[in-house]
Amino acid sequence: MFNARAETIADKPSFRSAFKKRRCLIIADGFYEWVQQEKRKQPFHISLKSGAPFGFAGLYEIWISPDNKTINTCTIITTEPNELIKPIHDRMPVIIPKDKEAIWIDPVIQDKEALISMLSPYPADEMKMAEGFKQII
Repeated sequence: MFNARAETIADKPSFRSAFKKRRCLIIADGFYEWVQQEKRKQPFHISLKSGAPFGFAGLYEIWISPDNKTINTCTIITTEPNELIKPIHDRMPVIIPKDKEAIWIDPVIQDKEALISMLSPYPADEMKMAEGFKQII
């Protein structure tokens, strides 16, 4: 599954075990949401105002396929949108604040309430959104 809902992550059988022991950060410097505008979809690039990279809250699994191959998978956790994202989408990826990243990825930490409390919308005033594609230099 491409993403997991923060509201059900700790209890849903498909994610419960990974939530306890296989949390990760998926590093990015932005992401896109697409909005239907008449006959085409318009991309909106969302990033931190600082331009710094950040970590999406993620989970990973390592499993063996029926043909005995090791498969590595991951998923991004989503939550309700902040005020910046709300006009264009009903969900957003969870961004773990820098000061909580070590806690998020530590498999020894299994305090369900503390971990769930990190799965909230990132502050809108620390983010920016631009219509169109990001210019890559």
